[in-house]
Amino acid sequence: MKVSTKGRYALRMLLDLAENKDNGFIPLKDIAERQNISKQYLEQIVSIISSLGALRTNRGKQGGYMLAKEPSEYTVGQILRITEGNLAPIACLEDKVNQCERVKKCKTLSMWKGLYKVIADYLDNITLQDLLEKK
Repeated sequence: MKVSTKGRYALRMLLDLAENKDNGFIPLKDIAERQNISKQYLEQIVSIISSLGALRTNRGKQGGYMLAKEPSEYTVGQILRITEGNLAPIACLEDKVNQCERVKKCKTLSMWKGLYKVIADYLDNITLQDLLEKK
């Protein structure tokens, strides 16, 4: 599994919102400036994350974004699944039912499943709050 810039930037954006949660709604341009990420790219990320109810939005002069929940309720695994689609280290593990023609005779499948479990368990046990506290 390789995490794209979309996944990395989504984490940075959500961490920025978590750090500034006491400041109300945060304009995207402020996050873009602090994180040195283009506002247009953040707009793409926001549309993905907002559609799943992870953000609250407010339009107008005092508009911007804020987390819909506490930072401790967002895991890195959830965020990366939203932005990356999957945490699977190989393609045949991306679907619920393995479609690989070699599934019954693959000698490496259990190893890949084990790696997938380690990745998911690790990322699902790190929250935004954990990352904030490790500064």
